Amino acid sequence: MPLRKSPLILGHEITGVVDEVGKEVNNFKAGDRAGVSWLNSSCGKCGLCLSGKENLCPDAKFTGWDVNGGYAEYTTLSGDFAYHLGENLSFVELAPLMCPGIAGYRSLRLTEAKSGDNLGLFGFGPTASYVLQVAKFLGIETLVITRSERNRNVARELGANWVGGYEDKLPGKLDAGIIFPPAGNLVPFALSQLKSSGKLVLAPVYMTPIEIKDYNLIWMERSVKSLANVTRQDGVEFLRLVEKVPIKTEVEVFPFGKLQDALILAKNGKVRGHAIVKFAD
Repeated sequence: MPLRKSPLILGHEITGVVDEVGKEVNNFKAGDRAGVSWLNSSCGKCGLCLSGKENLCPDAKFTGWDVNGGYAEYTTLSGDFAYHLGENLSFVELAPLMCPGIAGYRSLRLTEAKSGDNLGLFGFGPTASYVLQVAKFLGIETLVITRSERNRNVARELGANWVGGYEDKLPGKLDAGIIFPPAGNLVPFALSQLKSSGKLVLAPVYMTPIEIKDYNLIWMERSVKSLANVTRQDGVEFLRLVEKVPIKTEVEVFPFGKLQDALILAKNGKVRGHAIVKFAD
């Protein structure tokens, strides 16, 4: 995606301690544990904002894209867009939850899956692992479909109800599904696994071309919806769940002096889980 600001400080998943608050801030105080996510601000006045869809606000600003992000000693933003962080997890464990954690939770919400439903997770990386853990806590049956044997093992360890590959026959049709890889060719396959009225959510920020040749795949009111950003309510609800669900995260921590190395390793897919840049103890 093209930069909207230049020069720009990157970093869109931030956890730390409040150092100072403005005169009109009354929901935080110095010393509080706080987090910053992708959504940095919205206009608060348009129809989308007023209807709870601030993630789609045309004037929304995003951390590390429109405004400077977290690869800095300090970051500032409106207290209304910061999150209170609980004590159950460390800053290192909480950092990856500020974007893929919250976004994964929103994708789960969009499926409208409820306790007892069958949810298919197509592809399995860190974001899907957070969805699986929350879904399990909520009583939703999870089926993981992925090519990676390592990721299959991780899904089993996290308690998936069924794990297999794309060539394997699922034990039954799905009430809902979420696609995580940016692979448009997975859409027809995922749709073919849904029950009537099933919902399929596309979680990536981009996808390769999607072609649905058979109308029967979306017949019977099956639907496809994309995920776009997150709302503050998504973050608040997810972080409340984090206090109840023993969320497991896989991270590799780098000191700030190794930031360039971390970015290169992440780009080449050589980081196990999430790369976390640590600025201070």
